[in-house]
Amino acid sequence: MPETAESLVDKYAVAETCTRMAVYADRREWEKLDALFADTVVLDYTSLNGGKPVRLTPKEITGAWAATLSAYDSTQHLLANQLVDLAGDRAVCTASFQATHRLAAAHGASLWTLGGDYRWQLTRSGDHWLIDAVVMAATWGDGNQALPVRVAG
Repeated sequence: MPETAESLVDKYAVAETCTRMAVYADRREWEKLDALFADTVVLDYTSLNGGKPVRLTPKEITGAWAATLSAYDSTQHLLANQLVDLAGDRAVCTASFQATHRLAAAHGASLWTLGGDYRWQLTRSGDHWLIDAVVMAATWGDGNQALPVRVAG
């Protein structure tokens, strides 16, 4: 079935919302990041951290990410191969990612890079899309894997 103009606009808006999540996190634009999320969001980073998925408010997410990401000198989250599936007022976007984290290190490399896939679930809210679930599936890592421990401590 061919795409309609409306579905193409929606797919673009969904993909851009997900891209903005990565960009705003890297730029430390916490208020803009906060506005991308629904009232509660299921976050699943269990492939990296273990444990279970959690349900958080946007403020809880941005607060935690601000504390963690701001401890790095810089980060860069790149997204590629975005695919969007629409079902009425619901959408799923998947993308490959590569996330590089930089922290000057006296001993060892200053970079830790992680790669894998993201899967977002979004819901339409008026004329925009809000993220209500994020699943990050890390499939590889390279570099100084002690950096996350340094920023957490």
